[in-house]
Amino acid sequence: MGRSFAPQTATVHASAFTHEGIGVMNASVLAIAMATLVVSLHGQQPAQPPARPDSDTQGFRFKSGVELINVTATVSDANGRFVPGLRQEDFLVYEDDEPVTVTHFDAERVPVSLGIALDTSGSMAGSKIQEAQAALDRLLFDLLDRQDEIFLYRFSNTPVLLQQWTKDRQLLSRALARLEPNGGTAMYDAVAEAIPLTMQGHNQKKALLVISDGNDTASSTAVRQLKAQIRETETLVYAIGIDGQGESTARQQPPPTRFPMPTPRPRPFPGAPMPPGGTPPIFPRQPPSGGGGGFRRSPNDDRVNVAALRDMTDDSGGRTEIVRDPRDLNPATASIADELSKQYYLGYPSSGKKDGRWHTIRVELRNRAYRVRARKGYIAS
Repeated sequence: MGRSFAPQTATVHASAFTHEGIGVMNASVLAIAMATLVVSLHGQQPAQPPARPDSDTQGFRFKSGVELINVTATVSDANGRFVPGLRQEDFLVYEDDEPVTVTHFDAERVPVSLGIALDTSGSMAGSKIQEAQAALDRLLFDLLDRQDEIFLYRFSNTPVLLQQWTKDRQLLSRALARLEPNGGTAMYDAVAEAIPLTMQGHNQKKALLVISDGNDTASSTAVRQLKAQIRETETLVYAIGIDGQGESTARQQPPPTRFPMPTPRPRPFPGAPMPPGGTPPIFPRQPPSGGGGGFRRSPNDDRVNVAALRDMTDDSGGRTEIVRDPRDLNPATASIADELSKQYYLGYPSSGKKDGRWHTIRVELRNRAYRVRARKGYIAS
């Protein structure tokens, strides 16, 4: 019907042109041309409206820089269970102890860019590395969302990137299966390398999980330097520390026979005369200073350094979890995966200060029965 209507209209207009004195041949040519134009326009599909950007339909988005300060908040009750269903007005946010107005809020689960840094030093040999591999496999295949991307570091004497950002779980699992523990522990160096890579993740939420016995013996990075680096990012840092006392092999082995230790004698300063008898006295050795900025433990001491782990995690809004037995790595990683899927996002406009200083952030809830954990501040650089 549409195509028959258009030529009829064109014929009427052609007749009018003929009455105006245009020749019959010219009128016919004009009529055909007009009919073709009308048919063409009639058959053309209407223009589709441009698609709206994803950011208009997916709510809150992280925004880099200092225009918007982004805060991830984890809320739990007195029993440690996640509290769902909170609204923007349930939160109170302060910067440098001054209240701020929250302009962005979301409570939906979003994809995460998760970096994993696994200790493969000699102290992780045996059940520690085996249980870590099993727990991480379950994390990759069963607990994380398919939209989550992951990278994998291992660290012993030096950190090594085993797998760049990927969603391919098989690549990550094969890299995990090839690990053989040996050497020292450069945990701080590994985190210092992993943080910049974490910030290159494609997803709006970025996190880093460190699994170690927590005893750094090989890093050149100082704890204070690492802590400042983490403060300059929005990365949530989580750590699972494995306590050496949880090893079943420690209970099976008999304690070593103890012999009385000889009383040390003070060693003379350089240039001092040798005492009678020719045996130089012994000075007490000073504890060596290492990448941790202070006392280093013996490489044979595999007790977890809880303070070192908390130095990395607490300011970021993440947390440190200590397990007494390597078999507890499975529920520990599951707990962190669950937390990453149940968090609130709050954003507020920055004051515009670019003074390079640390500005504190405090998040509270109107319901004082609930507990909230969030990043403790940011550096306005």
